[in-house]
Amino acid sequence: MTPVVATHEEVQQRSSTAAPAAEEMRSKLKKDLRMGRKNQEGRINWVTSIAMVIFHALSIVALFFFSWKNVVAAAIMYFLAINVGVGMCYHRLLTHRGYRVSKWMEYFLTLCGTLSLEGGPIFWVATHRVHHQNSDQEGDPHTPHDGTWWSHAGWILSGRALHSETALLGHYAPDLTRDRVHVWLSKYHWLSVTIFGFIQMAIGAAVAPAGHRLSGAIGMCLWGTFLRVTLGLHATWLTNSVSHIWGGRRFETRDDSRNNWLVALFTGGEGWHNNHHAHPVSARHGLVWWEFDINYYGIWLMEKIGLAKRVQVAAWDPKDPKPAGV
Repeated sequence: MTPVVATHEEVQQRSSTAAPAAEEMRSKLKKDLRMGRKNQEGRINWVTSIAMVIFHALSIVALFFFSWKNVVAAAIMYFLAINVGVGMCYHRLLTHRGYRVSKWMEYFLTLCGTLSLEGGPIFWVATHRVHHQNSDQEGDPHTPHDGTWWSHAGWILSGRALHSETALLGHYAPDLTRDRVHVWLSKYHWLSVTIFGFIQMAIGAAVAPAGHRLSGAIGMCLWGTFLRVTLGLHATWLTNSVSHIWGGRRFETRDDSRNNWLVALFTGGEGWHNNHHAHPVSARHGLVWWEFDINYYGIWLMEKIGLAKRVQVAAWDPKDPKPAGV
């Protein structure tokens, strides 16, 4: 059978038609990924909004089930989700690649990130990379220029849910969309919170006094899941809102990022936001000894015991600080 060979003219014609198609696809992706208040057209994300109402309501109910056992459960889950999962993994590892770990460790840390209920790794990383690209400019998902409430929580309650749209988000997170495990964790990011909720109920019932098994199970779940998730969400949202409004500016970046010690305290170091926007790849955000950064200490410890490598730390001159980027 004689092979069919395309002529030079046919190759050129195919190239000329493929180029506009590729450009049209890139344009569509960019349009579909537009973020910021202007591009949400006042739409409300009802699924997310209803979930937030439920979690906040049950957080208040949790206060009627106070016990030190429940407090400990909430504290452990908060540390795993916000410090290990969001700060150390979603932010400093997956988004900025400030350090490297083996794949099994990366997946474990990512699993901790899903416990925060802030979406899967692909959604979180893509959104944060868009934030850095358009920080405090049009297209920033959560700039205070669109309103303080918008930057804190309004942006997450509005617009289109992109959590499962892997192909779309892959424009900003291609490294993760090529990984089947990250794709799966992104699609079923809610599953870990659900499973751990039932585990907390079992533990709560087991450690409760006889005759109080049911209240013990409910109380530990309310504290370890609903109250803990709600507090963690607001802590992370404070980085988007407060850390772009109040605080000091060591570096003159092109955005309004600021260092806020209170936000850093709640998030384990994410509040040193101006430092971060000046040196985004740095795994260390607290650049001087008094800037509390427990998330970096965790990475430092991992490096010391051989679980992390190639840890990036910003080098800067205190007498003449200059941003390395935005």
